[in-house]
Amino acid sequence: MRYEPFVVDGAGRKGRWTVLCDHASNIVPDFVAGGTLGVAQADMARHIAYDLGAEGVSRALAAALDSPAILSRFSRLVIDPNRGEDDPTLIMQLYDGTIIPGNRGISEPDAGERLRRCYRPYHEAVARLTAAHTAPVIISIHSFTPRLRGRAPRPWHVGLLYSTDTRLARPLLARLQAEPDLSVGDNRPYTGHLPGDTIARHAIAAGRLNVLIELRNDLIQTPAQQRNWGARLARVLIETLEHEGL
Repeated sequence: MRYEPFVVDGAGRKGRWTVLCDHASNIVPDFVAGGTLGVAQADMARHIAYDLGAEGVSRALAAALDSPAILSRFSRLVIDPNRGEDDPTLIMQLYDGTIIPGNRGISEPDAGERLRRCYRPYHEAVARLTAAHTAPVIISIHSFTPRLRGRAPRPWHVGLLYSTDTRLARPLLARLQAEPDLSVGDNRPYTGHLPGDTIARHAIAAGRLNVLIELRNDLIQTPAQQRNWGARLARVLIETLEHEGL
């Protein structure tokens, strides 16, 4: 079976939203060092390899919005689609205390193969999907670990990341912060976006409404939790768009 670096869920849906999941999978394709990066299975099951729970939330959210979702099918440790091609962290050699042997001293041809067979096809598919919808709104779903090794706990249930375009993020942030059971991070646990990342490339550069949503991964471990968060986010996103007249 031919390897595909992405999957589109609900390609025929007509909603104006496009849901992206850059880090949906911890797959290491066979052409990458025989399908292994030399990382222990326990580490490949951690947040360093993919965004735990984000795929299920993305699928549930897209279905609730009657819109398509596009999900990567390669680990962020193979190559990170949420980075620009010239970003020094595009292919990580060390992540949260774990050395990535298969990435140390990677040759230019090997890095180029990962770009050609994983990174670029994913971004080409995102571009096609967004271009096929009128006035698309791009929602990027990620998850974060409750605590990095040796760091303070992260108390937020959900965080919104944004940079120069705040048209959707600011009113959405206010609505989420008004929900009494949520601790909501404003550009937390990270700040804004990186040059050339997915939102910068497919949303900001084209003037498309957008927001990146980070969910704490211990809150989206089960299919039921993922469905609940997908439905909850869909409700708040729809309310925000309608209230703001966007």
